[in-house]
Amino acid sequence: MVPQLQDRTLKALSLILSYPTQELQKAMLEIGAVLASDTRLTAAQRRALRPLVEELASRDIYDLEEQYVMLFDRSRTLSLNLFEHVHGESRDRGGAMVSLVETYRAGGFDPVTPELPDHLPVLLEFLATRPFSEARETLADAAHIFTALIGRLSRRESNYAPVFGALVQLSGVRADKEAVGAMLGQPDDDPNDLEALDEVWEESEVLFGPDPNADCPQVRDMLAKMDPPQTPAPMLRPAVE
Repeated sequence: MVPQLQDRTLKALSLILSYPTQELQKAMLEIGAVLASDTRLTAAQRRALRPLVEELASRDIYDLEEQYVMLFDRSRTLSLNLFEHVHGESRDRGGAMVSLVETYRAGGFDPVTPELPDHLPVLLEFLATRPFSEARETLADAAHIFTALIGRLSRRESNYAPVFGALVQLSGVRADKEAVGAMLGQPDDDPNDLEALDEVWEESEVLFGPDPNADCPQVRDMLAKMDPPQTPAPMLRPAVE
């Protein structure tokens, strides 16, 4: 079997959205170089990514960890678990994640992580192993989520916002304004209100079971090109050169 080629930019974006570690800090010079050299991104977008690259490379690791938790773990509206933005913790989300796991396995991808399968860094790591045309279609399905996250992170003056701008550019589409407006119209979390956040997170749990994607057009759209069919399809074959 011919080894799968990696899309270095998608891999770099997967890493930059991962929980900060000292290993990640040591790799930021290389990650920054990858992002700065990808002409699929505009020059302005590549410049916009620099502050986060520099911040992750040089800021105290404990400050970086605290910032990450407050943004992406404490705030549901900034969650990096994509299906959270579609169905919260409902059974529909659990079924969609089961389908996503099957897609990963069919593509020969076995993530070693405690994160849920719809965690964006995990999905980007998988997409980095696929032909870019297929990865682009999946990114396009989530463009409205990325665009809403840009707005929410920009309101917090977070250097993470340009990462989602890069994902939108790589998707090659403009997000649906109505879908973005609906997301941005929802109340935003206050990551400092720990009592309120605890109540939100205790509302329900992720349920894995049958009935995947039931009554879930956005999830169906996102997974339509990724679900493993009964016979091999182009997207599920290893990329060959």
